[in-house]
Amino acid sequence: MENFSLNSAKSFLGKNVNLHLKDGSVIINVQLTNIRKGSKLGRGNLVEYVPYGNCKLTCIPMRNVAWAELLNLNLMSIAD
Repeated sequence: MENFSLNSAKSFLGKNVNLHLKDGSVIINVQLTNIRKGSKLGRGNLVEYVPYGNCKLTCIPMRNVAWAELLNLNLMSIAD
């Protein structure tokens, strides 16, 4: 398993993923929408995501994300 970096974040843009954070928590079923550079105050890159069923963008610093798990939405639609 590789660390979550700018290149791996770009590969997940537009896809639904579970974001596993370094503190052990998980943000489930979100769609990565954009990668923003941090402000001039020295903050790193930010990952923008939209939670499933919501339209509000949320940001998290990329350094807080340990890894991302790609979701297969076809399996979820079968379970319904």
